[in-house]
Amino acid sequence: MAGRIPERDIAAIRDRTHIEDIVGEYVALKRSGGDSMKGLCPFHDEKSPSFHARPNHGTYHCFGCGEGGDVYSFMQKIEHISFVEAVEQLADRLNYTISYEGGGPSVQRDRGTRARLVAANAAAQEFYAARLREPDAQTARDYLTERNFDGQAAITFGCGYAPDGWDTLTKHLMVKGFEANEIIDAGLATPGKRGTPIDRFRRRLVWPIRNLGGDVIGFGARKLFDDDTMPGKYINTPETMLYKKSQVLFGLDLAKRDIAKGHQAVVVEGYTDVMAMHLAGVKTAVAACGTAFGEDHLAMLRRLLMDDSYFRGEVIYTFDGDAAGQAAALKAFEGDQKVAGQTYVAVAPDGMDPCELRQSAGDAAVRDLVARRIPMFKFVIRSLLAEHDLDTGEGRVEALRRTVPVVARIKDEALREDYARQLAGWIGWDDIPTVIKRVREEARRNSPRSGRGPQRQERSRVPEQGAGEAPAGPARPNPTDPTLWPQREALKSALQYPSIAGSVFDSLPSESFTHPAYALVRDAIAAAGGTGAGLGGAEWMEAVGKRAEPLQSLVTELAVDPMRASDVPAYIPRVLARLQEVWVGNQVADLKSKLQRMSQADQPDEYMSLFGDLVALEQYRRSLLEQAVGDSSDDL
Repeated sequence: MAGRIPERDIAAIRDRTHIEDIVGEYVALKRSGGDSMKGLCPFHDEKSPSFHARPNHGTYHCFGCGEGGDVYSFMQKIEHISFVEAVEQLADRLNYTISYEGGGPSVQRDRGTRARLVAANAAAQEFYAARLREPDAQTARDYLTERNFDGQAAITFGCGYAPDGWDTLTKHLMVKGFEANEIIDAGLATPGKRGTPIDRFRRRLVWPIRNLGGDVIGFGARKLFDDDTMPGKYINTPETMLYKKSQVLFGLDLAKRDIAKGHQAVVVEGYTDVMAMHLAGVKTAVAACGTAFGEDHLAMLRRLLMDDSYFRGEVIYTFDGDAAGQAAALKAFEGDQKVAGQTYVAVAPDGMDPCELRQSAGDAAVRDLVARRIPMFKFVIRSLLAEHDLDTGEGRVEALRRTVPVVARIKDEALREDYARQLAGWIGWDDIPTVIKRVREEARRNSPRSGRGPQRQERSRVPEQGAGEAPAGPARPNPTDPTLWPQREALKSALQYPSIAGSVFDSLPSESFTHPAYALVRDAIAAAGGTGAGLGGAEWMEAVGKRAEPLQSLVTELAVDPMRASDVPAYIPRVLARLQEVWVGNQVADLKSKLQRMSQADQPDEYMSLFGDLVALEQYRRSLLEQAVGDSSDDL
């Protein structure tokens, strides 16, 4: 067993890690003012970005689902790993050597952990790649060269060869120190009848499948020999701790930056299609591994395609022109309404896939295939129309009957109306208003509001608590409550810019924070030493977060929420003055109430004393108000 990771190493790794780089492996982040970067949340489905990361503080928070924390909690959540494994993964990225307490100076890992399975897959990939150069791999090399893939292409995509033999890879890995259960848990072998591991892939061309971080988490293998008795032309790693086929895309580790930069993703059907696309210059191509392209895959792409304030990316599917390809397009059409207006189809001539097209017509033809994409809606509708004889009245009537429901399922009303007009022209139906009317009627019938169409329950933006659970700690304040914004902005100032908030914030009385949750955070800041503690960044967030239980997520939310002005040094004193003014205003109101209840004739001395206090507080309040308003046009 490895020893415990010292706190100094945990802090050092966190300080040296840029959270925007780690999050950027999974989410396309854009600047949103100041030190804030935003994108689509990877932890829940959303159409507009509510996920924010703050590089200077090493924290993130989603205002949609409430997830938040530091770089360690992000890695734990996104990769489904333990805290120790998150620390070890980030240490690996930095080439940082952890000095385990009680475990020696070298990096050690518990047997069976995720890191060990990643290491086993990496060792397997090196083994397969080396075996591709051996004489017994000639058939595998021929398969690649016949498809115009040279040695450099094989290296780029990590191609390898799984040799013959029941346990050739297993023996190799065991010599390297991996145990049988680790090799099996990594999906590289299956348990034999006698308990001895048997290699999963034998006599096959293999491709490594990597996650967004570049780790090898599985393999795809292609049949090469007619006497291969293993079922299926292609086989993949089974579901493991690392490999979830609905959440991985082949080539995404190579394509992610071009997808984010070019706002385009091309979805193909096979490993060689991805290779052909990339080598032809279409470096945004990816493919599902061992399963159909689904909603989880689409969600991954959407997070990378996200632009600053709206979705403008294109998802381009390449389908064969045959019936199977049309069926795949229809399936994609049904599940792709979230980005339907930006979804396209590219169909190669004569039913060729991208790899075959590159072989027959060259790289330019592959690039032209993508350039000639057509909207998904148009492809689906035209495919259905092709099944009917539009030269006859009977054919036109039947075509209209088949396609009106399809057009009606387009959720964007303006787009639906436009396609209804186009449909009339494609069919040759002269009465365009009738077609539009039928589409509208069908859309109303299918609407959830009608009570007749399929009812779909919307996903809540904030996770519901379990039945019978009581909320832990104070209720979360509404971040848009105008009566609470001075308190919120003051806390943001202290967390994000403690040196600017300084003693003015620390002098604010607890009564200034009327919401229990905000008061708890204020007390946590004081307990951490206040803004004068000399802490900053992630260390400051951690110090406050530890003392803000059970509202640590509120601390991260406040730490990443952008300030409401660009000139932060000028804005923060005004915010604090505004909060002081509100508190003093409450005191003024209390004094006025007391004076109204008091008789000046019966208690002249006490009355005049309170009146003097009231005058002084009113003057102080006016000075605070002038300071708060200043000469800025920002909305205070």
